[in-house]
Amino acid sequence: MTLMIRDFTPADADAAAAAHRAGRPHLVLTAEVFSWLPGHLPAEQHYRTLVAELDGRVVGSIRCGLVTGTSTEGIGYANGSVLPEYRRRGAFTALLGAAERHLAAHGATEVHSWVDDVPDDLAFATARGYQQGRAAHFARRDLTTALPPVPPLPPGVELRTAAAYQDDPHPLFLVEADAARDEPGEVEYDNADYQDWLDSVWSRPDLDRELTLVAVVDGQPAAFSAAQTDGATRYWSAFTACRRDFRGRGLSTLAKTESLHRARAAGLTEAFTSNDATNAPMLAINHRLGYERCASERKFIKKLTG
Repeated sequence: MTLMIRDFTPADADAAAAAHRAGRPHLVLTAEVFSWLPGHLPAEQHYRTLVAELDGRVVGSIRCGLVTGTSTEGIGYANGSVLPEYRRRGAFTALLGAAERHLAAHGATEVHSWVDDVPDDLAFATARGYQQGRAAHFARRDLTTALPPVPPLPPGVELRTAAAYQDDPHPLFLVEADAARDEPGEVEYDNADYQDWLDSVWSRPDLDRELTLVAVVDGQPAAFSAAQTDGATRYWSAFTACRRDFRGRGLSTLAKTESLHRARAAGLTEAFTSNDATNAPMLAINHRLGYERCASERKFIKKLTG
């Protein structure tokens, strides 16, 4: 058995995506996005994808970089997976070690990693010095069944697609930057950069601007529900956001409900989402929309100093 850890190339995209999704049908990340990521994330993130090649076959990958968009320094992330039939052969241990060294070389003092909430994976992370933290839940919605009706538009509110902001998406950035400050988590996203957002969010190849719905109040974007798809049948809720001053008016529910209706009409058959276990407002919205929990994951953190 010959194991090699090396940098990702576009030729690895299909294999890396397959390893990412294997046994995890709730994840929607395409080979196209794997190829796109290395050249589009902020330079200060020092983003890197590594692959594990076992006897000439790519059997796993890990994506790592520094967390940006925050005033907190030294936070790195590393997330990946190995094909189930190739586990327990040292591939992910080697991938994770290489990712930690890369992050440490660029100033990271701790690494954050999402781990599937299953006993073997939790034990793996713990054995490698990671401490268990918060939980997040995945949920699935069958789009072949009837959806709740779209709520009536309140006075002064209209719905537009993100495509309407193709020439100037800055108003959507302002919604996301404001909402991100209140996202549950260990890191406060208080330093969003517009150019970074354009490069890494707005230009993503799987962002569907016709299915991303924006709630506009008196001409001003106040909330949106962003949709990514696999280009076939699967839909992912990338971020449902509402500016602080407009919360409590049902705008997020309005945008997400309309987005799901349009996704169903476009022929998509499955919708997936993920929320922090403490994010009661979004969990409630998704419950009303008919999402059912299908998997969970845990944040694990490892200190790289001391």
